[in-house]
Amino acid sequence: MPHKPSVLFVGVRNTGRSQMAAGLLTALAGDRFDVRSAGSAPAETLDPTALEVMAEIGIALSGLRPKPLTMDAVGISDVVVTMGCADVCPFFPGISYRDWMLPDPTGQPIDVVRALRDHIRILVENLIAELVPTPTR
Repeated sequence: MPHKPSVLFVGVRNTGRSQMAAGLLTALAGDRFDVRSAGSAPAETLDPTALEVMAEIGIALSGLRPKPLTMDAVGISDVVVTMGCADVCPFFPGISYRDWMLPDPTGQPIDVVRALRDHIRILVENLIAELVPTPTR
């Protein structure tokens, strides 16, 4: 059985960007990945606008809660995607890191968060293509 890549999305509060990315990767790639998200300083609840824009495309994040970033979560990941916390995220040799420079959606109008969601979707699609290439014939 082929190795299933493990991807960890890390934001500061784990309320918007990282949750949207994790939800999109799960929705687009199914069970081809182990997907987690965490925050370097997690909040209590997810951003309501992020929840709304994800629900618009059929991805429910409503039962999720922000989670703290742990050394274990980083250590078992093949890929760590940071979103605004690069300086405080632990670094482990042998793990592939990406830093997606994305604006924080907190307090932004819904149109701005929708555009961010769509941008994250493109980044996630590119990540899927990179990590699990489509076989050529």
